Amino acid sequence: MIRKNLHLIISVLIVIPAALFYGLFPNETVPILFDFAVQSTDLKNVFRAILGLYLAFSAFWIMGILKPDFWNMATLSNFIFMIGLVSGRMLSMILDGIPSPAFSYGIIGELILAIFALYQYRKYKNSI
Repeated sequence: MIRKNLHLIISVLIVIPAALFYGLFPNETVPILFDFAVQSTDLKNVFRAILGLYLAFSAFWIMGILKPDFWNMATLSNFIFMIGLVSGRMLSMILDGIPSPAFSYGIIGELILAIFALYQYRKYKNSI
């Protein structure tokens, strides 16, 4: 079962720390990665919304790992989540230019996870 759930496990292990990094103390952590300070309540709200969204998806992926009835939808949501990140990053690369290496590596990882989720879905969608 680990092989079947590997894409979900990897995603959870990456997305939960990212959520906590962005959302727990955005005024302290976000300036480490970005070149701006998070000082306004509205900006803190945006980063905490990202935290909530990332944790909600992670919880759904964990449900897919633990409950086979949720696996198909968890895997599809994992694909959609990752391909959505890739699409936004690609749009930014076209409109804004090439980002720093950390974000350039991010798009590669997200693309790999999106492709892996789609592969896993096609391979295991009919198994329980």
